[in-house]
Amino acid sequence: MIDNFFNSIFTSSASNRVVASEVIICMIISLILGFFISLIYMYKNVYSKGFVITLTLMPAIVQLVIMLVNGNLGTGVAVAGAFSLVRFRSAPGSAREIISIFLAMAVGLATGMGYVGVAIFFIVTIGIISIILNGTKYGEGNSSQKSLRITIPESLDYTDIFDDIFEKYLKSWEIIQVKTMNMGSLFRIEYKVTIKSHVSERKMIDDLRCRNGNLEIMCGRLSSSKEEL
Repeated sequence: MIDNFFNSIFTSSASNRVVASEVIICMIISLILGFFISLIYMYKNVYSKGFVITLTLMPAIVQLVIMLVNGNLGTGVAVAGAFSLVRFRSAPGSAREIISIFLAMAVGLATGMGYVGVAIFFIVTIGIISIILNGTKYGEGNSSQKSLRITIPESLDYTDIFDDIFEKYLKSWEIIQVKTMNMGSLFRIEYKVTIKSHVSERKMIDDLRCRNGNLEIMCGRLSSSKEEL
């Protein structure tokens, strides 16, 4: 019985012909699974309506393409070339967006070949694992590590001007980059810092303001730009 669940529902694959009822069943299942993929993506994530709709419809679209190819090598090559052009029209996405697109395509491939049981099992398994991983602190960085940006006038030497303050409030610090601003009259220094426990971040910023002439200071979480693929 388990083996039958993972078998293809297509009964006419040998003759390169698909029954209308099989197409309708696969289409409905693809849309349902696409809806669940969009729900998984939206869980504890910032999203746009357009991308969510895309994830919902993508399995059904990929399924239709696979059915139309149906063993035709020439058509398969043409479809592969058409899909490759889409990449050059797309903006870089985050890691979670990319994995969601691959998930939707994998489901579409499975339903397009009639392996409905495989697609359902795949969505349930990946969905549960994804919800568990996103709902826990797995893979999160140290919350005490932050990005600190300090603006100073060009007359100050930024190499060790804040060391005494940093030793009071931080476990470690490292200069990530230095940028000139306002026609070279200002420097913006970005640090990667690890704040000591039970330390007032407000008090640290107040001490830094006294040292940098009350210019701009920004302290926040480390940049997540490395998540882009």
